[in-house]
Amino acid sequence: MSPVIEEHARARLITDGPLTRPVPVDLRYDAAEDPRTVHITLPGGTDWAFGRDLLERGLRTPIERGAVRVWPCGRTQLIVELHSTDGVEVFQFEIRTLIRFLARTRAQAPATAAPPSDGTPEKRPSRTTSTTSATTRPERGAPATRG
Repeated sequence: MSPVIEEHARARLITDGPLTRPVPVDLRYDAAEDPRTVHITLPGGTDWAFGRDLLERGLRTPIERGAVRVWPCGRTQLIVELHSTDGVEVFQFEIRTLIRFLARTRAQAPATAAPPSDGTPEKRPSRTTSTTSATTRPERGAPATRG
């Protein structure tokens, strides 16, 4: 059984206002669950699942699949735009963070996880919201509290 790859990352939430704000996100990949799917979990527990290839292609060129749009922003940033019935959320990621995460998923993925070339439909994006409260992580450099 392959281990689950999880990476805690920071993204910037892009808003209509002049300021963006950093938010913690979790990147997750479980080859046993679905070797072609990655997850981005946002603050509040909302989990977006979509094809790993969507992020990989988005590093080089704009791409859209269903409710998810991904495109490079300069040489060091990647924009992920998520559409739902609640509205649109736009996040800016450091490309190096996603490259590192995707490299780890490729190393873990079984050979059968390659994108299908036989006409099989690619993974459609999906969104789920956790009914439990999200756990909070201390800010980087802050002392961890024990309960």
